[in-house]
Amino acid sequence: MEKAIVEICGEKAEVTKGTTLAELSKEYADRVKYDIILAKVDGRLRELYHVIDHDCSIEFITTGDKDGIKTYIRGMIFVLVKSVYDVIRKENIERFVVEFSLKGGYYCEYKGSIKLTKEVLYRIEDRMREIVDADMPFVKKTVDTDEAIKLFYEHGMYDKSRLFKYRRCSKTNIYMLGNFEDYYYGYMPVSTGILRHFKLHLFDEGLILQMPEQNNPEILTEYEAPFKFYETLKESNLWGRAVNVDTVGALNDVISSGGIGDLILVQEALQEKKIAQIAGMIAADREKKFVMIAGPSSSGKTTFSHRLSIQLMTYGLHPRPIAVDNYFVNREDTPLDEEGNYNFEILEAMDVELFNRDMTALLRGERVEIPNFNFKTGHREYKGDFMQLGKDDILVIEGIHCLNDRFSYSLPKESKFKIYISALTQLNVDEHNRIPTTDGRLIRRIVRDFYSRGTKAKDTIKMWPSVRKGENENIFPFQHEADVMFNSALIYELAVLKQYVEPMLFGIDKECPEYTEAKRLLKFLDYFIGVSDKDIPKNSMLREFIGGSCFDVR
Repeated sequence: MEKAIVEICGEKAEVTKGTTLAELSKEYADRVKYDIILAKVDGRLRELYHVIDHDCSIEFITTGDKDGIKTYIRGMIFVLVKSVYDVIRKENIERFVVEFSLKGGYYCEYKGSIKLTKEVLYRIEDRMREIVDADMPFVKKTVDTDEAIKLFYEHGMYDKSRLFKYRRCSKTNIYMLGNFEDYYYGYMPVSTGILRHFKLHLFDEGLILQMPEQNNPEILTEYEAPFKFYETLKESNLWGRAVNVDTVGALNDVISSGGIGDLILVQEALQEKKIAQIAGMIAADREKKFVMIAGPSSSGKTTFSHRLSIQLMTYGLHPRPIAVDNYFVNREDTPLDEEGNYNFEILEAMDVELFNRDMTALLRGERVEIPNFNFKTGHREYKGDFMQLGKDDILVIEGIHCLNDRFSYSLPKESKFKIYISALTQLNVDEHNRIPTTDGRLIRRIVRDFYSRGTKAKDTIKMWPSVRKGENENIFPFQHEADVMFNSALIYELAVLKQYVEPMLFGIDKECPEYTEAKRLLKFLDYFIGVSDKDIPKNSMLREFIGGSCFDVR
C-alpha cells in the first residue's frame, strides 16, 4: 500500500494513503486533553472524513479549541432539529428557529399545533440521546443549488429556500443525518457519538439547548438564563419581524427590490426611539448623576454616548463627558500579563482611588481639575481642565469597567445609572444558522482599525482572541448589573460592511495563520447582497466604523 509521510504531534509518521483523519485521530486521542472533532491539514481546516492522499502536516482540533467548539455546537443543533422533527413531526410544526445564544445555551423558538410541554421536551431529549448513542454519521452531499431550493421548500424550511435564491455557485453542500436533510454554515463532526454533553430547558416560547463552553467542553454547569440579556435580544428580534427582515434571505429580498433606503430609515428610527426611552428613564430620576456605559469592543459606545447626550439635553439636562482613559495609572505602574506585556484591560490598570476621589468631589459640588493621560509619555498630566457640576449637570462616563462597582465604589448606588451596550446581531442566516454576535463586532473592528489606525486585517484578526479574553474577564461578568441594555447592531449593516471588509480579507495571504478565519468570514459575507453607504445618516452607529460621522468618532 502506498504511504504518505505526515508530520503530526511534533513527529513524523508513515500513514497508508486512503486513511481518513477520523481513523488516524483514534491513534492520537490519548495525546490531547479533549475529544478530537476536526483537523488542520497543511493549515486548512478539514472534517474528519477527509482522506490523507499526500505528504502533509496535521494538527488535530479538539472541542477545547475555538473551531472545535463551534463544530460541536453546529452538530448538536442538527441533532436537536432532527429530534424535534422526529418527535413532533413536520406536519405539526409551524416554526422551529434557532434564535440566539444565551450564555452557554441557544434559545430556540417553537410554534406548532402540539404544545411544547415538559413531557414533549423529555421525549425530544431522549431522542437526541438515542441519536448520540447510535453514533450516526453526518453525511455531506453536493447537490445543484436549484435542487436545494426545491428540497428545503418541500421540507417547510422556507428561509433556506429564500437564502439559496441568492447563491452564485451552482452547487451546494448539504448534510444528512439518517434520512433528515439540512444545511449548515460551517464544518460538522464526523458522527454524533462525540456530542455527549447537552441538556434541554423549557423557556418562554420555546426551549434552551444547553451545551458546554470552550474552556470546559466536557462539563455542564448549573444553568441560569440571563433574563435581562434575553429581553434585549427578543426586542431586537421583534424589530426584525416588524419590518419583515429576520434572515439574510429576507434582507436580500429588500435590497433586490429597491427597499433598502426605507429599511435604513426605519431601523435608525427604532434605535433613536430606544435611546430616547433610555434618556427618559435617566431624566425621571434626578438623583442620577453618573451615567456609566460599558460594552465589548466595537459596540459603538462612543456614538451611543453622543446620541444619548443629545437626548438628555431635550430633558433640560447638561451632559458632561468623562473619559475613563484619563484615569490610567502611569505606565511604570501598569500591571503585566502572563507574557510580560502591559495589561491595560484589568481594573488594576486604572487609578481607581483617584477616579473615586474626583467623582465624589464633583458629586459634592466641588471644583475638580480633571487629568489628561498622555499616551505617548504614559503619564497623567494636568492642563487646567476644571469641572464643577451644576443642578442639571450629569456625567456621561464610558469605559470597560463602568458596570463594575469596584471601579466606582465610593459613589452612592442611587447616583449611578448603568448601561450595557453591545452589537447583538438580530439576523439569522436561516432557520437553523445563527450569525454569531462576535462575527459582527469583528467585522466592524477590522474596518475601523484599517481606516482609523492603519491596522491590517490580519493583525486585527490576530489580536481578536486577546480582546475577547479581556471582555470575558472584565465586561461580560458584570452585564447583569446594568439598569438597561442597548443593542447597537443594525439589521442592514453587514450588507454595507461587506463592501469595505472583503478587499481587506482577500489581502490576507494563504500562508498566514489568519487566512482560515479570513476565508470563513468571506464565505459568510457571500450570503449578502452588498449595499452602498450613501443613505446611512451621519449620526448612525455604523458611521463610527466606516467614517463620515457627525461626531468625528472613528
